[in-house]
Amino acid sequence: MDRGRHRPTTRRLLAVLTAGLLAVPGITALSSAARAADADLARNGGFESGLDGWTCTAGSGKTVTSPVHGGTSALQATPAGSDNAQCAQTVSVQPNSQYTLSGYLRGSYVYLGASGTGTTDVYNWTQSAADWQQLTTTFRTGAQTTEVTIYTHGWYGTGAYYADDISLVGPGGGTTQQPPAAPTGLKTGTVTSTSVALSWSPVADATSYAVYRNGTKVQTTAGASATVTGLSPSTAYSFQVTAVNDAGESAKSSTVTATTAADPGGPGGTSDLPPHALVGYLHAGFANGSGYTRMADVPDSWDVIDLAFGEPTSVTSGDIRFNRCPVTECPNVESDADFKAAIKAKQAAGKKVLISIGGQNGQVQLTTTAARDTFVSSVSKIIDEYGLDGLDIDFEGHSLSLNTNDTDFRNPTTPVIVNLISALRTLKAKYGATFVLTMAPETFFVQMGYQYYGTGKWGGQDPRCGAYLPVIHALRNDLTLLHVQDYNSGPIMGLDNQYHSMGGADFHIAMTDMLLTGFPVAGDAGSLFPPLRPDQVAIGMPASTQAGNGYVAPAEVTKTLDCLTKKTNCGSYTTHGTWSALRGLMTWSINWDRFGSRQFQNTFDGYFG
Repeated sequence: MDRGRHRPTTRRLLAVLTAGLLAVPGITALSSAARAADADLARNGGFESGLDGWTCTAGSGKTVTSPVHGGTSALQATPAGSDNAQCAQTVSVQPNSQYTLSGYLRGSYVYLGASGTGTTDVYNWTQSAADWQQLTTTFRTGAQTTEVTIYTHGWYGTGAYYADDISLVGPGGGTTQQPPAAPTGLKTGTVTSTSVALSWSPVADATSYAVYRNGTKVQTTAGASATVTGLSPSTAYSFQVTAVNDAGESAKSSTVTATTAADPGGPGGTSDLPPHALVGYLHAGFANGSGYTRMADVPDSWDVIDLAFGEPTSVTSGDIRFNRCPVTECPNVESDADFKAAIKAKQAAGKKVLISIGGQNGQVQLTTTAARDTFVSSVSKIIDEYGLDGLDIDFEGHSLSLNTNDTDFRNPTTPVIVNLISALRTLKAKYGATFVLTMAPETFFVQMGYQYYGTGKWGGQDPRCGAYLPVIHALRNDLTLLHVQDYNSGPIMGLDNQYHSMGGADFHIAMTDMLLTGFPVAGDAGSLFPPLRPDQVAIGMPASTQAGNGYVAPAEVTKTLDCLTKKTNCGSYTTHGTWSALRGLMTWSINWDRFGSRQFQNTFDGYFG
């Protein structure tokens, strides 16, 4: 419904709207008591399934994860000089019937309307909505009308607008088919550490069923049963199902809950670590203002000790060297023999000692298979020489980035990603099931992937966004611990679609919730990064104000652990689960914690005992 190429003045628009109001008395708010036969006929009105059901002119529309009114997605459409970015769908209706069209919109000169009604076409609009504004209009179909087109659009050249939660409520079209009734008899079957089987009573007229986990749709199935996978061990989940047919989706069923079994251990398991572990980095090659700590002097509280750092001879060589701190910088440094003996003593006490590769200054890019093979051989040499338990990957800066058009984290094609995955798998296979593999990415490389992934489907984004996700995903069955650095970070959007900043428990809760719940990568519901097991996750924090930006006081550490493991003391953020099996905490660093009178260590010991 083209209103011309030139944007009308406000006075003219008001006049047109006033005339519409006089001609169409049905513009009203959505009744809270719709007739029993009424249903929401709009398909994918919340844009949770991308643009399914919608057609946008000139490719002007796409779904985004922020801003949204409800759910996790909304429509963003951008008008051009000759296009008003109309997004529309055709809906089957009944003749001589009353319908209410409603939706939430934001932007300038945004319209919501219906055409082809057989009587008077209707629309509502807003001149300027800085936040979500509900628009509603009603119409009655003509005597021969069996379908109408509902639409939303902006105005030529005025910038992007947003739409969400669009509904068309009234009697279903065609042969008066209605959405099916809500399923009944939902129950759980076999429960493992990572999956829950569900079944329910079949529903007449249903063509498929949707399965919801903790309120989020995760699966569609044709039959009255499903198995939800990718779950975390020792974690409580809630499930509901809906029935679907051509007329729409039913209400959700009653809720059932299930708690997954404990981690059985084995490859990728962490059963040889204590239930709650404290991980720390030891400045083995430098003092860094915090002073040198001898291996033998590391307190027994530290369960995993990461030697910082193994670094490459050049960025792309793959040749990793570990050089201990020279006596000129660390006067109290022990001999190699004493250092190795102290490592063995720690291991005899049940501790794990790893070589950490990278760090702030150790950029590693495995651009070729030759660099990959050199990485494997040089890292193996360090592990063998010092008798270490495994490897920590602390690639920062520009070590990992994604090539243009590498948009699927499940099937990466970028050489530095593919070669790193291959190298780590080779090391794991070489040393066997007891090999400890940990990773310490920054939030930019992991949680930022909820909004952006690589350069994006249309280009222009930072290619490092989410670049750790394919590595984590490919190695999730071999990964012992992931401890993301929740410090030195900018604001990051959480699963509540709000930005969270360092400095309090809220940031750590939101970032960890993303790892344990999973999230759609770059907002794509078809590209879900599955949750990690809670025993695979530790929270990375700086030990003191000197150690890094984002330090939080012990009280905030306690709030974080309370919320994630007990769902108490959470503040304003609502987590998507409770994870009593959360592995623990990681810090930079053991040295800085000693410098700070062991405050971080004491907080961990005081909480977990």
